[in-house]
Amino acid sequence: MFSSSDPFFLPAKGLTRGSPVLSFFLSFSSSGSRSSTAMLFHKYHALGNDYLVLDPRDGDLPDTAEIRTICHRNFGLGSDGILFGPLPTSAADFGLRILNPDGSEAEKSGNGLRIFARYLRDTSRVGEESFTVDTPGGVVSCLVNADASSITVEMGTVSFDAGVIPVAGMEGPVVDKRIEIAGEVYPMYAATIGNPHCVLPMDAISADLACSLGPLIENHPLFPNRTNVQFLKVIDDHTIQIEIWERGAGYTLASGSSSSAAGAVARRMGAVGPDITVIMPGGRIQLNISDDYAVRMTGPATRVGTMDLNPEACAR
Repeated sequence: MFSSSDPFFLPAKGLTRGSPVLSFFLSFSSSGSRSSTAMLFHKYHALGNDYLVLDPRDGDLPDTAEIRTICHRNFGLGSDGILFGPLPTSAADFGLRILNPDGSEAEKSGNGLRIFARYLRDTSRVGEESFTVDTPGGVVSCLVNADASSITVEMGTVSFDAGVIPVAGMEGPVVDKRIEIAGEVYPMYAATIGNPHCVLPMDAISADLACSLGPLIENHPLFPNRTNVQFLKVIDDHTIQIEIWERGAGYTLASGSSSSAAGAVARRMGAVGPDITVIMPGGRIQLNISDDYAVRMTGPATRVGTMDLNPEACAR
């Protein structure tokens, strides 16, 4: 997908995840000089979950303090995170890094991947054929439909294994366990689809519930890497509803990886079949979850516009 005339082109031969060259590319911004000119960002949202795409050709990856300012909705451009790419990789057609608004790095984001796929189409890097994206949470396959109104992402396979997620002090599948939060005990499932999730099935869910319990669960000692949190309500055998608290981002209107984890939990519970509609505050996406919990996600990504960040914003 990269051409030899691209300033960020590197030949794939010998370029592996652990190679010094790739390590440089994945962290070159830490030693790069800061530009005194405005940086160009491309803003998109996926059902209200908004990201800023920063192409390496338009600027270096900001440091943690700068990311916090850029994503701030009063002091910066405002977003639920930054997508930094495309980056060269030998593992896929494109590489991608996903930064949370607190400056931490996410392994995978379903909405972020749909947005990134839409950006690649908008910049004529991809057409109507499928392509692959390398994330820290694994390689995924993406397909943008003809009019770019819908993007399908093969998210990977959900695991419930405590050692993989990870969940401290547990072994084997973290299925129908219990977690104590603020003196109350709740049923809990834990899962990973390249990033960690804690799913709490409930009869009634709300934004207030997510905002009150979400940060406590995100930082619970059970989760050494912190966790994303979903509050799950089963509507019928093909529909679920979730409220979301995202690790490093907080209350979120929509999330592709959260939908995938919650859908897999509902499937594990025997409450739904393979084809699932997920209702979130920002809208709906469609999932197909196989018997072995491989997830195919389909939903939109909407272009908002381009934004210039003046260096003055990060100088405070």
